[in-house]
Amino acid sequence: MATKQHYLWASGHFILLSSALRYIYTWITFNAASSWWYKVSFTGALISYAIVCYKSLGTPQPSAAYFRRALLDENVQYFLLAIFWWTSTPVTLALIPYAIFSLFHALTFIRTTLMPQFLPPGPPATSGGAPQPHPVAKKLQVWVKANYDGAMNIVAYTEIVIFVRVFIGALTFQNSFATPIAVAHFLRQRYYQSVFTRHAFAVTGGQIQKQIQAAGNPPWAVSISNTVHSLLSRWVGTTLVPNADGARAARR
Repeated sequence: MATKQHYLWASGHFILLSSALRYIYTWITFNAASSWWYKVSFTGALISYAIVCYKSLGTPQPSAAYFRRALLDENVQYFLLAIFWWTSTPVTLALIPYAIFSLFHALTFIRTTLMPQFLPPGPPATSGGAPQPHPVAKKLQVWVKANYDGAMNIVAYTEIVIFVRVFIGALTFQNSFATPIAVAHFLRQRYYQSVFTRHAFAVTGGQIQKQIQAAGNPPWAVSISNTVHSLLSRWVGTTLVPNADGARAARR
């Protein structure tokens, strides 16, 4: 039986998804997108992630142990990033990862909570067995499972693109210099906690190195590339390695 808290969690995802689609559609059609929809989107994110963080970590405690555990929790990281996006200059790309997560959560909620209330169950798989989900629910479950990994890969690459966008935005005064710093720290944690992020960084970094070190490029460009790569590797390597409690899958 779904609780009121569960329905509130789901409502946050539905608010996020519908508002993000509205804002992104306006943006891609080159119309003036109201920042109101942007803030409503991240308001939905804050509702859902606040509930997940509370369920994962319990009541906040004024202790160093709780603080460390919270910072290593992926749900907390996305919650804090949502606060940052809510209070910052709108960056449309920032909505995409959250909207993708909400799509899968919304579909799962529909399948597991709403559909059983309106669709009759299918016949048992074996004589005397439990009733099977409705065929529509089963198809939805298959689609979610088949497309989940691909969607997470899109999220990982999008988060790298977001960093590039806000880094350039800082240089061109489209967003604050704090924005790329915040996103960089977020990505450093994602690198250690997500196989999809590690794969995206490996592919992206490999392609960049391949282009820079191609024959005919000036030696100074290769030297700068190697220096930057070394500095980034050392910086990423200084992050705390999450423990088992903090390595739970985000967005649950």
